[in-house]
Amino acid sequence: MKITKEIVHKTAHLARLHIEESREEQMIEDLQNMVDWVDKLNEVGTDHVEPLTNMSFQVNAFRTDEAKPHLPYKEVFKNAPKHDSEYFRVPKVIK
Repeated sequence: MKITKEIVHKTAHLARLHIEESREEQMIEDLQNMVDWVDKLNEVGTDHVEPLTNMSFQVNAFRTDEAKPHLPYKEVFKNAPKHDSEYFRVPKVIK
């Protein structure tokens, strides 16, 4: 694919970018290099390569979800700066 000024202008318009005229030639060259690199990937033989579904083959180590007794209120509120019998007390943040 050959990158032209029209393609650069249309792409810039779609991306809502303003490209200065002094930078157009450099932009065409950079985009052409990118397109050429992607075209080069088409030359790679991938007939016997399985599709990649994720980057890691590690398996998650799930644990069973077990209900356990909760901590007593005295233990939970031991380090809380402010609390009442059942709730943490925090400074008001909404007026």
